Amino acid sequence: MGLVIGAFTIGLILSLLSMGVWISFRVLRYTDITVDGSITLGASVVAVLLVRGWSPWMAMLVATLAGGLAGFVTGTLHTRFKIQELLSGILVMTALYSINLRVMGRSNVPLLDVASVADPARWLLSRLNPGDAIMIAGWRVPAQDAAMLLTVLVITVVVAILIQKFLMTHLGTALRATGENAQMVRAQGINNERMQVFGLVCANGLVAMSGALLAQYQGFADVQMGIGMIVWGLASIIIGEALVGRLTPGLALCGTIMGTILFRLLIAIALRWGLNPNDLKLVTALFVFAALVLPGRVRMLSERRMRRRAAQ
Repeated sequence: MGLVIGAFTIGLILSLLSMGVWISFRVLRYTDITVDGSITLGASVVAVLLVRGWSPWMAMLVATLAGGLAGFVTGTLHTRFKIQELLSGILVMTALYSINLRVMGRSNVPLLDVASVADPARWLLSRLNPGDAIMIAGWRVPAQDAAMLLTVLVITVVVAILIQKFLMTHLGTALRATGENAQMVRAQGINNERMQVFGLVCANGLVAMSGALLAQYQGFADVQMGIGMIVWGLASIIIGEALVGRLTPGLALCGTIMGTILFRLLIAIALRWGLNPNDLKLVTALFVFAALVLPGRVRMLSERRMRRRAAQ
């Protein structure tokens, strides 16, 4: 049960990252590599502020704003200085490595005996069920783990609903249109470059929020924790689209959350079966490769079968 709870908790936390990648990758059609640096930025900022006694919610807000600032820099490099989108993300991601080290002052910041966003949920669970553990489906689950799962579930659902509602507004429609047809957006009198920058600010803000929650769940912030996270986000999006499609923003967001949780479960099961943690990034890349290739292969085989039946 601990494996499932942990997989669901990390899956929900990384769902925020996947939703940020979805905004840049699917809504804006922008390949943003800043993610690998902005998730660590969110973790490093929240860790330093929590160690200094800040409120967890205020620390998360500052971390989210810091991630948004990183997205702003990436967007500005691309729109104002005409640097190719992939290269602008790489430049900011590279700079963020040193910035994260400066923020933390070292490569790793432990979060021992500090407040976290799960404290209110833990207090509530302790009032409902006194003790260090609660029973879920007949299994004993540590109260701290259950509190964190409840907290990130509420945060993820609220954020997903807010994004879905926002994308239905005039500004959200303009943002979606910017990714679909920038020339048409300009013809309507909308500055598509500002829309791109705004979208990247929102995307990297979500990624940094994910990093802030991940640091609190893991109990530390590490300068290396963001390596390969863009691949994780893309894999979750692709798996989610295979599950529910992308007919509407609401369905796409639900699929992204489901894909992230499922992907995390697959990784957790592989680790439980004896996968060497050193091979985790390789296995992640293989999962992404399979998610990219298999749907097309299946579609091609089904089309061939239909042609054969039509020829007969």
